[in-house]
Amino acid sequence: MAHRYRVDSGDVVHSLQFNQDQRAEKVGSIKACYLLHRTNLLALIGGGKRPKFAENSVVIFDDAQKECLHDFTFSSAVLAVCMQRDRFLVVLERQIHVFSFPRNPERIFSVETRANPRGVFAVSPSSISPAQILVYPCHKIGTVQAVNLSTAGGGVTSSPTSLHAHQSEIACLALNSDSTLLATASRQGTLIRVFDLSSKKKVIELRRGSDPARLYCINFSPNNDYLCCSADTGTVHIFALRKTSLNRRSALSKMGISLGNYVESQWALTTFTVPPECACLCAFVDTTNVAAVCLDGTFHRYAFNPDGGKCTRVAFDIFLDLFDEDEF
Repeated sequence: MAHRYRVDSGDVVHSLQFNQDQRAEKVGSIKACYLLHRTNLLALIGGGKRPKFAENSVVIFDDAQKECLHDFTFSSAVLAVCMQRDRFLVVLERQIHVFSFPRNPERIFSVETRANPRGVFAVSPSSISPAQILVYPCHKIGTVQAVNLSTAGGGVTSSPTSLHAHQSEIACLALNSDSTLLATASRQGTLIRVFDLSSKKKVIELRRGSDPARLYCINFSPNNDYLCCSADTGTVHIFALRKTSLNRRSALSKMGISLGNYVESQWALTTFTVPPECACLCAFVDTTNVAAVCLDGTFHRYAFNPDGGKCTRVAFDIFLDLFDEDEF
């Protein structure tokens, strides 16, 4: 089963119940489902108890026609898929394949990556961005490469931009809406660094915490004023990017005592909590509202006051309770 929700209200706008109609016979059980914006096209990865397609396959399914349009098979398990109006990307542990889309999909090009078991990558969030950028971990530890998809093709890509972002493995990547800024985090999970892609210079360094944690996602606000991230600590952090004076500083820093980068770090201007140790994705609904969806089925939406640093919960729901347990 797959459901589509409005993040501003939490309302269900569409449900796909593969186990209750002819779709179950055609696609079987699935591990992951990706939707192309608000269209009827889905990318499905096989998995679960009764899969019809292997985990190294991606099926493009038209939910209006109830038909499988395309089936792609790869050399290893598919870890992630990104669907856009003119292309789609398939992420494997050591490769990323880029295809034309949606009519007569053909592979445009492929890139080799560092061992990437979590399927970490970032791609321009909008197909109308001035530059269409793909970012992925390259072969040197802690280093990423950015490729311009608009000028790539025919088996040859434009010269990639390389950035050494961290000392340990890359765990999370995010691009802003116009693909000018890149946010990175490592598996250490303590620092988030933001880079200007044109100059390759670090714009700001943000501290999520002092103890290691697994980051699930990073996202920019629509106007690039803020950045949010979620981690397995059960906390969603919100940082200021433009007006950095809003971010918290160490008490020692305020006293004028300098003990290195830790004391000088910029901490989140505000936070809110979700179920701990539960995978969670967060994103901005608008400039001062952040929504979080957790693996336990809970939905959270908070509004924050940048000047006062206060977060207020404005919506909460439990998605899994909206349907009978037998449907899953």
